Amino acid sequence: MYDLLNDAMFEKFRSIIYNESFITFSETNRPVLESRLRDQMREKKLDSLEDYLTLILGDRKEMRDFLDAVTTNLTRFFRNQAHFDALVHYVVPAVLEEKRKTGGALFRVWSAGCSTGEEPYTIAMILRDLLPPSFNFEVVASDLSLKSIMAAQAGFYPASRITGVPENYLRRFFIKTAGGYQVTEDLRKRIRFDYHNLSHDSGLRGMDVVFCRNVLIYFDQASQEVVVNRFWDSMSARSFLFIGHSESLFGMKTKFQFVRTQWATLYAKTV
Repeated sequence: MYDLLNDAMFEKFRSIIYNESFITFSETNRPVLESRLRDQMREKKLDSLEDYLTLILGDRKEMRDFLDAVTTNLTRFFRNQAHFDALVHYVVPAVLEEKRKTGGALFRVWSAGCSTGEEPYTIAMILRDLLPPSFNFEVVASDLSLKSIMAAQAGFYPASRITGVPENYLRRFFIKTAGGYQVTEDLRKRIRFDYHNLSHDSGLRGMDVVFCRNVLIYFDQASQEVVVNRFWDSMSARSFLFIGHSESLFGMKTKFQFVRTQWATLYAKTV
């Protein structure tokens, strides 16, 4: 059935992907992996899968390119509106209340698995609109895909990609050009884009909100637990975690508390 990716090679490549990134490729996803490998071999002008395997094992940049090629980057502005409603009506007020108690004035958010930037820009627009003048904010946006990060940093989107952005946000935070829409410099400088592999500690600490949506579904439960507990370490004493609507922390050994709001469900860290 598979003329390129035989059983032995499939096991080798999915083991490499798992060890390098925690991403799990099942038998169901095997055709996807084979298609991505064909594309990479064509790009590198290689004739055999063995040569490509040797290439990625001997060069860290080639390994990063490989992981970039096999990851899925699907996103849009205001994806799952209910999460952003919960951010506006529940999370931001709770974090501001805590910061007023402690004297803090910086609101920090991490968008983990930010893809091409729609999620962190959505968060930045909301915070820019919502926070009182006495508060500042920072959004850290990370991804395993360098190509996606570069696209996110550029902040340019064709008209078809800005569907869902409210008209008032479109006027305030985008500049219309002949080819699409450019995120304003003021908003772009509020976001720090960075390459990060979730199989490693990010080094971030004191984050008030973490968004990691539709990423954990690509990990097995053991890896999910490692990643989620690293999120805990990266977050402030009173903080909140958003994961995808089809994802859950049920059954994991974690200290996060499940929170059900009238808008969406999420998780809280309280120590």
